[in-house]
Amino acid sequence: MGLKNKNKRGWIRMIEVFAAILIVSGIILIVIGQNRDEEGSISSKIYSAEISILREIQLNNTIRDEIIGISLPVEDENFGIVAPLTKAKIEENIPSYLECAGKICSTENPSENPCLSADLPEKAIYAESVIISANLTTYSPKILKLFCWEK
Repeated sequence: MGLKNKNKRGWIRMIEVFAAILIVSGIILIVIGQNRDEEGSISSKIYSAEISILREIQLNNTIRDEIIGISLPVEDENFGIVAPLTKAKIEENIPSYLECAGKICSTENPSENPCLSADLPEKAIYAESVIISANLTTYSPKILKLFCWEK
């Protein structure tokens, strides 16, 4: 009888160890899942804000005319001077938790003109773009890029 009890206790111990491993693994997976959800929600909020700003600009005839009439290239430091209405619309609609920079570039030869901004901080940058192509009288396509990051 002594040998049977020892075998039962051995199996019980193995089940207890297995259950403990499952519990610890479950807790670790829950913590990792929560961190991924937080990252995903902030990036989706930022992309949603960027798309909203770009759509407003794209649908505004006055701002679209301003962008189409710009001579390229537009350097980052001249963006507010060359496109004041565009810059004002971007700043007006930026959520309080973001900082953003805009850039207007050519649609021709994208390999020669990558439309990147050099003055961006060393943070996670979220970029969205839209093509502003024409108004009723002029066809002069440009790319408006919006770069945003958390404050």
